[in-house]
Amino acid sequence: MGRYQGKRILITGGTSGMGLAGAQRIVKEGGHVAITGLNEERLECARHLLPETSLILKNDAACEADISELHKAINRWGALDGLWLNAGYAEVGPPESVTADIFNHMMNANVRGPMLQLAALSGSLNRGASVLVTSSSSVYEGAAMTSLHAATKGAVVAMVKSWANALAGRGIRANTLVPGPIETNFRHFMPEESRQRFENFVVSQVPLGRAGTAQEAAAVALFLLSDDASYVTGSQYAVDGGLVHY
Repeated sequence: MGRYQGKRILITGGTSGMGLAGAQRIVKEGGHVAITGLNEERLECARHLLPETSLILKNDAACEADISELHKAINRWGALDGLWLNAGYAEVGPPESVTADIFNHMMNANVRGPMLQLAALSGSLNRGASVLVTSSSSVYEGAAMTSLHAATKGAVVAMVKSWANALAGRGIRANTLVPGPIETNFRHFMPEESRQRFENFVVSQVPLGRAGTAQEAAAVALFLLSDDASYVTGSQYAVDGGLVHY
């Protein structure tokens, strides 16, 4: 029997990259998955890649109404043994380029979204469940063009540490995944030419000399979501080839 036999796991932002890789592996290990996404094409692709018993929802982490709808859908689907808050948004530029709209959009998606999702879904978590939130190595890179993105992902690290204490009485663990350069979504928000330059620069700083794969990031995520990590909470796990040190 697999680690996830009979377990129900929700992954937001699960229609591509490490989220989708994680969903597919959970299914192979006997679990049931619910995933969310925004892109219609990716949602449809996920429907073909995952079993019919999977719950696949169009849902926006930054939208309060969508968070309420997600809560209702999960209540109908069943209590959760794992919650991976993986959905996020990024935009880069110098500090002078940040406007109130850009600030609000990114904060809503990356900080407000997971905070309100956890608030809404906490009652749907079984005792002994696991919560995982995706941060980013940009928190520690100090890159000149990623100050706002790094700030939002730094906030994620802080709130998960508090969640670990708040949820411990129910036997629920909370941890943070800190991916570095992962191939499938590596700086996908940048213009192609700028992205290629940035990728080459970042990868040149990685001791392992390459970007990681979605499957490698998902493998660490699934360890943290599983009972294999039953004594791990309030921690950050980097999947970055040795890029950052904290």
